[in-house]
Amino acid sequence: MRQARAGAPDAVRAAPRYPINSVDNALKLLLMFRERQVIRVSEASTTLSVGRSTAHRLLAMLEYHGFIQQDADTKAYRSGPALTEIGLAIVHAMDIRAQLRPYLEQLRDELGETVHLMVLQGTDALFLDSVESSRALRTSSRIGRTYPAHATSGGKALLAELAPERLDDLYPTGKLPPGTPRSVTTKADLERELRLVRRRGYGSNRGETEPDIAAVAVAIKSSLNRPAAAIAVSAPLSRLSEKQEAGVAKSIAAVVERLADSV
Repeated sequence: MRQARAGAPDAVRAAPRYPINSVDNALKLLLMFRERQVIRVSEASTTLSVGRSTAHRLLAMLEYHGFIQQDADTKAYRSGPALTEIGLAIVHAMDIRAQLRPYLEQLRDELGETVHLMVLQGTDALFLDSVESSRALRTSSRIGRTYPAHATSGGKALLAELAPERLDDLYPTGKLPPGTPRSVTTKADLERELRLVRRRGYGSNRGETEPDIAAVAVAIKSSLNRPAAAIAVSAPLSRLSEKQEAGVAKSIAAVVERLADSV
């Protein structure tokens, strides 16, 4: 039997000779999170062609190991900290954090505020790295945390770079996950905001993830002209006014321009 190449499509991969169905189903469940933000027991049961009780046991085991977590209100499951840790480990292997850390530190020293490195993870913005301000009153590190992308400055900067059809895939119902009362709640409102992001060249967040925090971010494009990550500067609302946003964005953009060929 010919051995499948690493990274080859599922259709041409050689199946193992002695498959373990429970392991196979658990891994299929994890792969479902590539396309969906949340999974319900009924969806898992249908996708795997197993009974609800079997699907529930599989989900419970994944939750026990931290790969997923259950929402107390909706009872649906979303990705958990273990998946985030695995993702960060892969990022570490790629060395993107080490590569960009000096630039984040430079911005922190220049602006005196906390600087973050963010990527898109479905409809969430994942914080890969943070360099904290030395000020007594400051925003803290968010490494490993996720927030709804539509409510974060970096998430908006990255969403603004996506094709319309990709946005349709991410937000098929037109409704957005809740943030704070200041964040947009519909896809139509998000699209209007993304047009503003494209016109200005940066995304902003004024109390949309946390009431007293403001942030500005600029997307980093890869050598293939695709959004690779975003650099955001965050500060207490009292220190980052709307009038100051453009100046902060200009400083970030100057750093991003130097990074363009290295990401």
